[in-house]
Amino acid sequence: MNHRGAGCHWLLVSQCLGNGYNTGRQAASGTQRSPMNPDPSPGGCDTLDRWIAREAVALPPDSPQQFDAAVDRMVTALGDSVELIGFGEALHGGEEILAFRNRLFQRLTAAHGYTAIAVESSYPRSRFANDFVSNRAAMSASYDEVQEAGFSHGFGRLAANRELLEWMRRGNAERRDGAELRFYGFDTPTEMTHTGSPRQLLGFVLDYLAAIDHAAADDRRQRVEPLLGQDSAWENPAAIMESSQSIGLSASAAALRVGTEDLIAELQRRRPELAAASDADRYQQAMHDAALLRWLLAYHAALARPLTTQQRLVESLGLRDAMMAENLAHIVARERGRGKVLAFAHNAHLQRGRAQWQFGPELLVWWPAGAHLEHMLGSSYAVIGSALGVSEPNGIAQPEPGTLEARLTAAPGPVRFVPTRGLATAAIESLPKRSGSTKNGSYFPLDAQSLTDFNALVAFDSVSYTRGAPALP
Repeated sequence: MNHRGAGCHWLLVSQCLGNGYNTGRQAASGTQRSPMNPDPSPGGCDTLDRWIAREAVALPPDSPQQFDAAVDRMVTALGDSVELIGFGEALHGGEEILAFRNRLFQRLTAAHGYTAIAVESSYPRSRFANDFVSNRAAMSASYDEVQEAGFSHGFGRLAANRELLEWMRRGNAERRDGAELRFYGFDTPTEMTHTGSPRQLLGFVLDYLAAIDHAAADDRRQRVEPLLGQDSAWENPAAIMESSQSIGLSASAAALRVGTEDLIAELQRRRPELAAASDADRYQQAMHDAALLRWLLAYHAALARPLTTQQRLVESLGLRDAMMAENLAHIVARERGRGKVLAFAHNAHLQRGRAQWQFGPELLVWWPAGAHLEHMLGSSYAVIGSALGVSEPNGIAQPEPGTLEARLTAAPGPVRFVPTRGLATAAIESLPKRSGSTKNGSYFPLDAQSLTDFNALVAFDSVSYTRGAPALP
């Protein structure tokens, strides 16, 4: 399920702040004070407009030096403990947001020890894209060969993703320090219109076991592969909204879940042997593939339960984001000792607080990946949201006067970076909310929550529509 979430939001300090700065989510997450987030004086007062004017850092696209300096300042402000920075997009399809992501990752790799980027695309598929990035001998030199196999959601067709992977591939070919850049997807094999078959993940785990113990892998393959049936049954689009169309609670699916648990138990029981025969990293990858297979089967089972529309959507959205968080935690652990990770996805996936989506008459509320990462990684996780003023191709008009977007984009731009603080949101809840999009359902205006959801916000005057994306209505 791809288009949903809650918007990001901003800060109004229209009254004395007192000592409230040290309460709330920032204290809970261990965010450090810095020159960008100084401890305000107990009696200080401010207004939203003055705050933005004072704190905003312009990011002119034609000045690489200023851009790099602003990124350096941001990284310093986030603190040395950060291993994972999330950068959220305000909507799917913003060309300038994707270009900003590419430039941000380039600076992070050049100056701050980042070795990997993870995007909102299928985790199992992404290893084919990473083979391209890593210049594997078996891979063609053409990106066209991986734009479908290496991505989900059609994201491989986006020009900015092609540019990112081709830049990473060139950089890896020129590196002499051995610290190659890696590309990951951290999304699950799920989507708003269908859910993936467990076949690919099961194959990855059995292939790993076969490389060490072919007889054991062949025995398991003969037992579990017949339970898969046809991929089309798992991927039936009707199962998303109609439980009777899902095979997730069928006898074969139940047997496959038991077989998956047995497979995981064997991998765990034989850990010393298997890790020694391959290596610790490859073993952990296989264990994670098996765990993700378990999650995917649970997702299919949830679709098969006779729940209300609201219940089934909330459960599936929550399962998807929980899996995303597990994927990101695994990626961070895998990169630890090599470098740090930049994650890129919709704001709603990466934010720390509850996500919301008004789906027709249903208000869906669930815990996104960022909320899980807050607990899993603590101060090792920092997240930056994005906002925008206008986007004619996406059906987003100029923000109405007095809205947060109008105030943010009043600062020098066309792109500006503004840090947030851990203050209560009550002071901005009465501000008017801007209108949404008439074309792009993945866009959500700002609201009062993101003050605690994001460490900072990048606000764009305008964005166009991404090259290579499907046409908007």
